[in-house]
Amino acid sequence: MTSTDRRRATGSGGNRKGRRESFGSVRVLSSSRVQARYTGPDGRTHNAPTTFDTKGDARAWLAVKRSEIVRDAWKPEAGRPVLFGAYADAWITGRDVKPRTRQHYRALLDSRIRPTFGDMPVRAITAARVRAWHSGLDANTPTIRAHAYALLRTILGTAVVDGLLPANPCHLRGAGTTHRAHKVEPATLDELAALVEAMPPRYRLMTLLAAWCGLRFGELAELRRGDVDLRNGVLHVRRGVVRVRGEVIVGTPKTAAGVRDVAIPPHLLPAVREHLHTHIGGGRDGLLFPAKHGGHLAPATLYRVFYPAREAAGRPDLRWHDLRHTGAVLAASTGATLAELMARLGHSTPAAALRYQHAAQGRD
Repeated sequence: MTSTDRRRATGSGGNRKGRRESFGSVRVLSSSRVQARYTGPDGRTHNAPTTFDTKGDARAWLAVKRSEIVRDAWKPEAGRPVLFGAYADAWITGRDVKPRTRQHYRALLDSRIRPTFGDMPVRAITAARVRAWHSGLDANTPTIRAHAYALLRTILGTAVVDGLLPANPCHLRGAGTTHRAHKVEPATLDELAALVEAMPPRYRLMTLLAAWCGLRFGELAELRRGDVDLRNGVLHVRRGVVRVRGEVIVGTPKTAAGVRDVAIPPHLLPAVREHLHTHIGGGRDGLLFPAKHGGHLAPATLYRVFYPAREAAGRPDLRWHDLRHTGAVLAASTGATLAELMARLGHSTPAAALRYQHAAQGRD
């Protein structure tokens, strides 16, 4: 190396956005981490392979690099580090998940995870930094907090597989587990009857099927005449509909087990026939519960009539999804096995179905 090269390499160099040092530069990123960079003997700008907690740490690293240049022991940095934000974006894009799940991941990443880890190299994320980040999350939103931690843990688990980390730094026991904040009180048969009576006629069968057949809202909103087998008393659940950022998306149900055949209780068959005769058009492809314009029913449209109806039934606490819980408890109370509940409700794992069995036992 010539004396000119050494003077150039040990001069101020660096980015004018950072503070000018005797060698290289340091700057504070939006995440409060400190980045160090310098101009090497090759005339190129080199970033430190990781960011630092303090400016002092960054300057110490620069001092080491300057010493290497003076001693002719300098080597170029081994490539640019993989930043967590870019890695997480690619991770979400490459996941084979439902549109609403992808939207949920994106919202968690952008609002809860990226502000802390976005500009940080993946290999710089340590257990201590994860603990500090988690302790700073809003404890008043426990479900969002748990989901954010679980997402970070899963992304970093993939980073371990990809060789970017030696081990997953997410070790907080139970941090990714959610606990039900809303205690579901299933509707009694009398309350269900009062609720149905208070609903407009075009939504009464929808309310009955939500309860007695345990269908999700998206499954009910996409149910069509051709999915109803009156001869055998069966609903063929093959699709569901969701709304993501205003876009209506029709796909398979929420889980693989959601593709199922659900027996219609015999006492509901007259109501099914009456609804098909009175409220449905469009042949086999006609929606069972269309919006007034003929397209898919929006949740907000249903809630405008459901909320007054639940008040009239004396259950202002009842949510629409609680009707699915009501139907599950009714099935469990008649002696349905765990496997039968899973098949009827479209659950992929026993955990959710077990909740309904326990609820039924408590109401014995």
